[in-house]
Amino acid sequence: MGANLFLRVFAGLSLGFSVMAFAWRLRVFNRLARPVDRATPKGSLRSGLAYAYTLGMAPWAKESTRRHWLSYMRGVAFHLGIFLGLAVLVASPCLSSLSGTWKSMLALFVGLGAIFGLAGLAARFAEPNLRALSTIDDLFSVLLVSLFLGTEALWLLYPAALGLFYLASAAMLIYAPFSKIRHCIYFAYSRLFYGKYIGSRAILPHSQQKQVSGVSR
Repeated sequence: MGANLFLRVFAGLSLGFSVMAFAWRLRVFNRLARPVDRATPKGSLRSGLAYAYTLGMAPWAKESTRRHWLSYMRGVAFHLGIFLGLAVLVASPCLSSLSGTWKSMLALFVGLGAIFGLAGLAARFAEPNLRALSTIDDLFSVLLVSLFLGTEALWLLYPAALGLFYLASAAMLIYAPFSKIRHCIYFAYSRLFYGKYIGSRAILPHSQQKQVSGVSR
């Protein structure tokens, strides 16, 4: 078995391990008791959920993002790069026949994701508040994901880097379920709880009531 084939199998097994580990975490999480809201519902759950998953994630919805647009956009670009990078990883065995133009475009987008990730990592060192809040896991997680995206961009441009890409992918996938990267499965739940709360309490921002009502119908 060649080195690249071995690393491809290793990356595939790492992906399977990561999926199973995340599934186990979800199973444990779903068994936890939920807090009971004993207040009488006053509004619409659908409107609350619609707001939480749409306009509630807009940069103007929170003071922290309203005051830090560049950081918000950097984070969005980083996460879009991650989603694309994971899709490319899954499809990587079938991409050998892809044209050079398409590979260059994919490399550009995932490479930008890596750059934005490293920019966020640099900000954690440069900004005093972020530096005080950051843990070793925060730093290592961002670094691993950025390396995953960076090596993927390198492989798309230079096929000889395939082994390095699979090695970085495996390291990220194995570490993900035990790190802050696992927030990807809790994010949807946090928006769910938030949407149910503001919807049942009828406390959506007044400026969003009409727009969200149209979305939830």
